[in-house]
Amino acid sequence: MSRKKKPLPIHENLTVLRLGAEGKAITKYNDKVIFLEGNTVAVDDIVDVQIFRQKTGYSYGKVIKYHHLSEKRTAPICEHFGVCGGCKWQHLPYQVQLEAKQQQVIDNLTRLAKVDLPPIKPILASKKIYNYRNKLEFTFSNFKWLDTQTFQKQKEEGTEREGGLGFHLPGHFDKVLEINHCHLQQEPSNAIREAVKKFTQEKKWAYFNLKHKNGFLRNLLIRNSNTGDLMVALIFFEDKKEEIKEILSFLQQQFPEITSLQYFINPKNNDSYADLTPILFAGKPYIEEKMDNLIFRVGAKSFYQTNPEQAYNLYKIAVEMANLKGTEIVYDLYTGTGTIAQFVAQKAKKVIGIEYIQEAIDDANANAKLNQLNNISFFAGDMKDILNEIFIADNGKPDVIITDPPRAGMHEDVIAVIKQASPQKIVYVSCNPATQARDINLLSDIYELADSQAVDMFPQTYHVENVVLLVKKSASIQ
Repeated sequence: MSRKKKPLPIHENLTVLRLGAEGKAITKYNDKVIFLEGNTVAVDDIVDVQIFRQKTGYSYGKVIKYHHLSEKRTAPICEHFGVCGGCKWQHLPYQVQLEAKQQQVIDNLTRLAKVDLPPIKPILASKKIYNYRNKLEFTFSNFKWLDTQTFQKQKEEGTEREGGLGFHLPGHFDKVLEINHCHLQQEPSNAIREAVKKFTQEKKWAYFNLKHKNGFLRNLLIRNSNTGDLMVALIFFEDKKEEIKEILSFLQQQFPEITSLQYFINPKNNDSYADLTPILFAGKPYIEEKMDNLIFRVGAKSFYQTNPEQAYNLYKIAVEMANLKGTEIVYDLYTGTGTIAQFVAQKAKKVIGIEYIQEAIDDANANAKLNQLNNISFFAGDMKDILNEIFIADNGKPDVIITDPPRAGMHEDVIAVIKQASPQKIVYVSCNPATQARDINLLSDIYELADSQAVDMFPQTYHVENVVLLVKKSASIQ
């Protein structure tokens, strides 16, 4: 005899108290914290919450009913808000977003870093809160997400499920929300996506089936730059040369402003193309971004900050914190296409940049040559494998380390080598204040936190960048 599952508990008329890390909102029931997931809530909303996971001391829930909507809201401009996985804070006024991000940084430094905090500077806001991204990637899927009403109607009519071009839905790896208009990237981004969708659907070309690993079209990548360059790259599962030529020729004719037209063949089970070779169809194999007197060439696979205006401010903050005198050896860890390294090189004796992706290092070397900087050396490989005692002996002991790791933060082996190298200063740029704070704590026996500056790179989302300056406890800031 099967046992009936207990019904999930529901708590009524709870007030949302504040916004927490990773986009979660926080409420309480009988003094027990409840983290609200996947909800477009605002502080002071009054809601009913259904608990779906219980932990010791706290639980997770979702809002099932709104009794009162907070005045700390604004009207979202996107028709896809609430379904699409991006722009989850579009219902919050920008100032409210900034305050929550600032608090997220402070909370992580206080609770995880567990160090004495310097005076905290106000978060640096983004001038653009829409159309700020220089890169978007869309997915072709044979399984387009449908709302309940449309799904039921098609089921009753026996209509075949259509494919879609858009973004993956959160928690649904095989479903794509077809996007009509995205407010994150300036035109002709939407026009290109819509033209590709119409052309391929009229041709009845197969969109990729992730479950059965078949289909023709996989991804569409659109990148633009502040110099006016525009890159479009299509990623195909099958190497159908005639069809590939047909769609790329169509794009070339319809959008003459495209300066780099490329494609990939990806026959793998996953969407990653970092290990694949882009094939140039027309134009240049890169686009160019400009910052101050520097030019950066960015390839189809290269990492480059997706909000270039704020990236410029971010890099300026990092260089200001480093406070170089012109005699220092600087290591730039996770250097990407060498943007920070080249900013620093103009004020340092020598710069060493390390990055995992070889193509990014190729771009970095090309950029250094383009910018006539001859005091930089770049190395490709896994950070924890490259950065060791022998490497430091060969390239010189760093006076300053600038590090900008991925969201997971720095590997413990990397932290150990940094401690051994013992630079006077560490400038730590992070897109994840939690892992940054964890790493600060691991370094806190040798380094103290001297400065911190949050930067909003991604308006309408809960993501925030933070830059900190760590100084050796035996040293003083000059």
